[in-house]
Amino acid sequence: MAEKIRFTKMHGCGNDYIYVNTMEHPIADPSAAAILWSDRHKGIGSDGLVLIDRSPIPEADFSMRIFNADGSEAMMCGNASRCIGKYLYERGLTSKESIRLLTLSGIKTLQLHVSGGIAESITVDMGEPVLENAEQFAPTGNLTQGTFVSMGNPHYVIFTDDVNKVEEAGHALEHHPAFPQRCNIEFAHIEKDGEIRTRVWERGSGITQACGTGACATAVAACLTGRAGRESNIIMDGGTLHIEWRQSDNHILKTGPAAFVFDGEIESVD
Repeated sequence: MAEKIRFTKMHGCGNDYIYVNTMEHPIADPSAAAILWSDRHKGIGSDGLVLIDRSPIPEADFSMRIFNADGSEAMMCGNASRCIGKYLYERGLTSKESIRLLTLSGIKTLQLHVSGGIAESITVDMGEPVLENAEQFAPTGNLTQGTFVSMGNPHYVIFTDDVNKVEEAGHALEHHPAFPQRCNIEFAHIEKDGEIRTRVWERGSGITQACGTGACATAVAACLTGRAGRESNIIMDGGTLHIEWRQSDNHILKTGPAAFVFDGEIESVD
């Protein structure tokens, strides 16, 4: 009889993942589990699988691994890291309101904004953006060229009047030869009030409700191209994230909510 794995479904601005505490339930094949469990018709349904564990190094408190719905492993996820902060605090795994989280793109600091024992929002220090000269190209039709920003994972941000074009162009751009390791794609538009409407195609998952690193990359690209200052509200399909590109140390601070959806059990993947 297959082992039962306890999981928690959570989302950050609609970016939903399956969370497993691997301190209690180790996952032998997380890639296969991500593919099977993420299926929205035959599984739990999600953008991927997140594993929460102790940190193997003293510089961090906990660690995370994240697997996209197609089984590929991602470097990190801003929305998932916020959910982990809420999970750790509200499930009694830590009493800290500042948590150091080890990811494949380094240690991220989570600052929980707590009221009445509830982490109402979380600010993640996402570190410094990395700007590289990716090949510039006009992706499709009359769209303008984009801006490449790495937030520990690669993003290509295109400013356009029609953010919905990401649905038809996202897959091709993710797999464009300019991005040998594939790329996350953002289509963004500056609104009249200065907020930035953004839709995202996530590498390995397709269209998602939100992407934390994508929101950060969009804010950086907007600042670099003179479309915005160092603070922006990024409006994604599932909600709004506040991004500050702090001048003092060049770090990106991302603030937004996280929410529990439900808990459950599922059979382990053999």
